[in-house]
Amino acid sequence: MASDCLFCSIAAGEIPANIVHEDDTVVAFRDIHPQAPVHILVIPRQHVTSLDEAKKEHVELLGRLLLATGELARREGIAERGYRAVLNVGDEGGQTVEHLHVHLVGGRRMGWPPG
Repeated sequence: MASDCLFCSIAAGEIPANIVHEDDTVVAFRDIHPQAPVHILVIPRQHVTSLDEAKKEHVELLGRLLLATGELARREGIAERGYRAVLNVGDEGGQTVEHLHVHLVGGRRMGWPPG
């Protein structure tokens, strides 16, 4: 846990959030500025800054992060029609919190290009 990381604090229960899933590896909560009817952030409990910082030892963590994202899409009722699972990396990629996270976005038609 990084002591100054917002998402680490949420995962530790120190900052309130609308948690929709948590297990020993992953925490998921509703985005406070949703960009679609369903917008959930899926984060690892372990602090990893971004996908760019992930290493071979994070393979299981990354798999569990993506599996949880798919399960949440099914649970939220958006899997059948489609959804986005987005990982922003770095400033130009739109990452605003330096903690690896997947944006699960759905419940409406997504445009292209996305940004």
